[in-house]
Amino acid sequence: MPYCEVDRYADGDKWEDVRLFYRRYGRGATKVLLIIGLAGTHDSWGPQIKGLTGSLEPADDEPPRPDEEAGAGAAGAAEAAPYGGDDAGGDGIEVCCFDNRGVGRSSIPTNKSYYSTTIMAKDALALMDHLGWKKAHVFGHSMGAMISCKLAAIAPHRLCSLALLNVTGGGFQCFPKVDGQMLSLAFRFLRAKTPEERALVDLETHYTKEYLEETVGSCTRRMILYQEYVKGISSTGMQSNCGFEGQINACWTHNMTTKELDTIRSAGFLISVIHGRYDIIAQLCHAKRLAERLLPAARMVELHGAHLVSHERPDEVNNALMDLIKATKSAMKPEEWSAQPDNVSETGALISGRPITVTMRTDEGVIVMGFEHMRNIVKVMKPVRVAAIES
Repeated sequence: MPYCEVDRYADGDKWEDVRLFYRRYGRGATKVLLIIGLAGTHDSWGPQIKGLTGSLEPADDEPPRPDEEAGAGAAGAAEAAPYGGDDAGGDGIEVCCFDNRGVGRSSIPTNKSYYSTTIMAKDALALMDHLGWKKAHVFGHSMGAMISCKLAAIAPHRLCSLALLNVTGGGFQCFPKVDGQMLSLAFRFLRAKTPEERALVDLETHYTKEYLEETVGSCTRRMILYQEYVKGISSTGMQSNCGFEGQINACWTHNMTTKELDTIRSAGFLISVIHGRYDIIAQLCHAKRLAERLLPAARMVELHGAHLVSHERPDEVNNALMDLIKATKSAMKPEEWSAQPDNVSETGALISGRPITVTMRTDEGVIVMGFEHMRNIVKVMKPVRVAAIES
């Protein structure tokens, strides 16, 4: 099995070593690193792996071809190809995705202080070094997008481009929209004791009602996804408490400083901020605000979907990711990338280089107390990871 060994040090003392489990798909000089979110594992990227490489068959055991090794060592080779597929030469796309520390087959440090988006960004850098990747397109979802932001700030020279799916700025922004629907979901989430009960809550949290009620053959997507979620949760079991608490800590303590955002914005690579407009976990207004702060390098892409928009609208998400890769290959300037006129496509995607500034008024005291209460509850829960499903 492919693992990457990560060593960490703090105050002169060596922490426990961390092993990251990863998978590679496709072959080519264009490298894409996918970073998944809270409680998710590498296989949650299925629709994007298929869309970018044309296959869900791991390529971990295949030796690299001589032309690929030569391409990887050339300047700018990571930006060489606009499309993936079965081509094993320099014109294809190679994707790597992995289990973050605290979940799946990767190590699970027991101390939550060993989890932060900075630490996890350095994990991703260590994996790139392990793979021999000088540069890569870095795409992250949710917590993975927070990690991707830190990675871009720490080592901007290692990125070809940056895509942030369903991202927030961490801290208070991780607190979901509080309304009747969310309160009902939270209550049912806390009472869920079986995979069946948890699956019902997960579906309503991650997808729009419209999508769940779509008919597929003789049944609805809700029925199909429910069965897949139950199967996934039952087969993978529970994520450990310390792993879940650690990842929650990483989200809660995440913050991007003005200096870090300036570093990303001025690095020269292109950025896409992709978001489901009906996401009740990571609110759209926070993503818009982040995209605005990353102008002129960032383009905002709104899609008709919820938190797992990468599963709910895989074609639109994959097209947006491919647009980013192609624009990078053509050396498009950031000003050109973000200056395109607003456009609503037939698929319902809203693409804008000028994100709307959204001002939110909240009672921070209520949010803090509510979030702290939820964090205390989490300590006695047995969390499960998001099931990997095939859309």
